[in-house]
Amino acid sequence: MRFVRFAVVAAVGAAVVAGCAPVQSGPASSGSDEKTGQLRVWLFDEVNRGPKEAVVKEAVEEFQAAHSGVTVDVQYVQVQTRAERFKAAFSDPKSAPDVAEFGNTDLAGYVAAGGFADISGEVSGWDEGADLLPAVLDTAKVDGKVYGLPWYVGVRALYYRTDVFAELGLTPPTTLAEIAPLARRVRAAKPDLLGISVGGKYTYGAMPFVWAKGGEIAEEEGGKHTAAIDSEQARQGVAAYTELLRDDICPPAQCAGNGGDASVEAFRAGKAAMTIGGDFNRKSVDESAAAGKYAVVPLPGETAGSIAPAFSGGNLLGVMSGTERKTLAVEFLKLLGGKQYQQKMFTAMGNLPTFADVQAEVAKNDPFEEPFIKTLSAGARFVPVTADWAEIDAQAVLPTMFQQVATGAQDVNTATTAAAEQMNAAFGS
Repeated sequence: MRFVRFAVVAAVGAAVVAGCAPVQSGPASSGSDEKTGQLRVWLFDEVNRGPKEAVVKEAVEEFQAAHSGVTVDVQYVQVQTRAERFKAAFSDPKSAPDVAEFGNTDLAGYVAAGGFADISGEVSGWDEGADLLPAVLDTAKVDGKVYGLPWYVGVRALYYRTDVFAELGLTPPTTLAEIAPLARRVRAAKPDLLGISVGGKYTYGAMPFVWAKGGEIAEEEGGKHTAAIDSEQARQGVAAYTELLRDDICPPAQCAGNGGDASVEAFRAGKAAMTIGGDFNRKSVDESAAAGKYAVVPLPGETAGSIAPAFSGGNLLGVMSGTERKTLAVEFLKLLGGKQYQQKMFTAMGNLPTFADVQAEVAKNDPFEEPFIKTLSAGARFVPVTADWAEIDAQAVLPTMFQQVATGAQDVNTATTAAAEQMNAAFGS
């Protein structure tokens, strides 16, 4: 979802969101496909909505000019209230939009509720659809079917202070194993700085360490998910990440309770030499104490030259299953979510496009985006695609696990075993 902006939201949160509780069935379509009338659209509100609203207004005017007898009504929904709004919409078609923006981490729950239409054919038959990044399109799928058009994507990379590195004669890490020793050197030389700002609640900053070691959150077979966070590879990743939460790098008393926002904030405030941040953090960092004194590289993987898999956060545009104007809804979705308006949204909001060729154009004109695009190209990852993930997320299973290890309350084996048991209870419910 706007894991990349609201929790960061992922998560965001970065941090993280609790999905909408599934209802028994979604709104039933009347079977009609009206070609005139009002098309209702729900989009997420923003802290600074003006630039987004201007782009959307332009798209609405273009769409209405091309469709006689059609008006488009756009409502902006608060992210914090989306669960209640969508639950009501799934139960009552009269209150539902035709097109809606929603987070990719909410997808599985919404599909289980019957809320969104399968648009696999519409996307595969669309000329522009061929250029959607496969890893990003996967975040819009449940059981191989596409239920949303990826509108923007967000990934994280390694921010570092160029002035601090230059003063200490350091270079950015080239492997995952180099991060902790490098961070210790910084803190030893500059005790007022965190070697790297991370957090026990920063799940989507931590998961690249697990994935880089070959671990997984869960595995799926025959439609059933089973926790894999207690595998040997996953435990190695948990250990590698929580090594950063030490007094000589990022003290647990200061960092264990931090999520993504707080981790990035320490870097913004000039209190950390490194952090794991998203492309969506750029504007805030450029308005901070670190402005003009930082650079970004991909978070390295296990071997030199490799890139650790990153969580692929972002938002989708979907067509509600109960719409009486599906053709119009799909056409508007393709306009607002297409290349032209994704480019406009990048210019207005900094939202990273989901088309390979548009990303290439963005990287050519804006070198800052290159590490994030390289990270996506190397292969991003996602949370388990199941409605059960909302329960696991709401219970803070993974953040609790990382915090238990970071604070020394539990060792890695004990904490991962407990997390796996909780996850399996949710998967089996």
